[in-house]
Amino acid sequence: MFATVKQIFAPKNKDIRKRILFTLAVLFVFRLGTAIVIPGVNISSINNLGFLELLDVMGGGALSNVSIFALGVSPYITASIIIQLLEMDIVPYLAELSKQGGTGRAKLNQITRITGIILAFIQGYMFSFTYIKGHAVMEYMLFSLVLTAGTCFVMWMSDQITSKGVGNGTSMIIMAGIVSGLPNMFKSAWVGFTGNNGNLGILLFSIYVLVYIALIIGIIYIETSERRIPIQYSNKTTGTFSKNQNYIPFKLNSAGVMPVIFASALITIPGVIAGFVNKPGISNFVNKWLSLYGDKANGTGFVLYIIFIFAFSYFYTFLQIKPKEMAENLNKNGGYIPGVRPGNETVNYVTKVLKNLTVVGALGLAIIAALPILFGVVTKLSRNISIGGTGMLIVIGVCLETYKQIESKLVSHTYKKGRRRNR
Repeated sequence: MFATVKQIFAPKNKDIRKRILFTLAVLFVFRLGTAIVIPGVNISSINNLGFLELLDVMGGGALSNVSIFALGVSPYITASIIIQLLEMDIVPYLAELSKQGGTGRAKLNQITRITGIILAFIQGYMFSFTYIKGHAVMEYMLFSLVLTAGTCFVMWMSDQITSKGVGNGTSMIIMAGIVSGLPNMFKSAWVGFTGNNGNLGILLFSIYVLVYIALIIGIIYIETSERRIPIQYSNKTTGTFSKNQNYIPFKLNSAGVMPVIFASALITIPGVIAGFVNKPGISNFVNKWLSLYGDKANGTGFVLYIIFIFAFSYFYTFLQIKPKEMAENLNKNGGYIPGVRPGNETVNYVTKVLKNLTVVGALGLAIIAALPILFGVVTKLSRNISIGGTGMLIVIGVCLETYKQIESKLVSHTYKKGRRRNR
């Protein structure tokens, strides 16, 4: 079933329509907040963002505007990375909470939010001290508090979208920031290509647009591809199995866009620290070894970015899909994979399938994220243009996930209505 705009906004689907409108209203408030400058700050006194241009693109220019939402959800994302890593038997208390189901997950979310708020204050102070010049210490503290409050409000808005709107709130906030910067990105690309190149510039811009169309097609292919593992239940006959076969769908990219979001957030941390310390030696080291782009960059930062995407793809895939739990649930329900024995063989089989799929999915994500950066390095375009590929990857991924959620709600609504009629 493919939901159309007419079906989604039909009078009978009032709840879905309300959710969509609520989401749009919250995103409008977010965009409004990105235009409100921190009180007492003169934008003209802001230093070049340099390392933070990636976060600025993801935030829709909130950093360069020095807005109250300048940090966005980046502290929360960093906190999520830290807590999820600590859950892996590094901190026993967190590992125990992760095994307690819904109750444990709620406590972990609370811990993540508190950690995110602490990180927001630290990042806010580092950002203020590094990029806003000519103020006293107490004024920097005030700027940090404003930025922390802005992050808290953005986190609250993302929660509201998740519970009362459509899609994942954090992803929707990031997507809104990226989409708002797309027109300026293509405008910059047009100026960059056609400035001194004439007809050749028009040709190069056309190639640039075609590359992005190819990226969109590639992203859609990766996000919608899946491998279906057949499942047989011991209480069903062979005839029933052949007609109505059950299966477990494993997506080619089970981690979605989170590996790219995590990798993007992680690759900017050394730059933030270097800007705060303000030592030429450290800045030169980061520019040379840890930067994605720039005249001094030697490609190490780019390689690390790709490695982070692969690492987080594996990490997030096995965080969401646990082969051992899946095998236990199948066994409890009398299910099994044809040709595979229940127990350890099922765990090993599912693990092998996930590993093989993740290799291909992570490779696809890495190629899609790398192409625009390489394209920008070759053509010497501005950084926000080269970063655009990462942004498009996030935007398309979030759009597809949101569409699937809307479609599932539409199917559920139709099913419930049909049951009421049958009664």
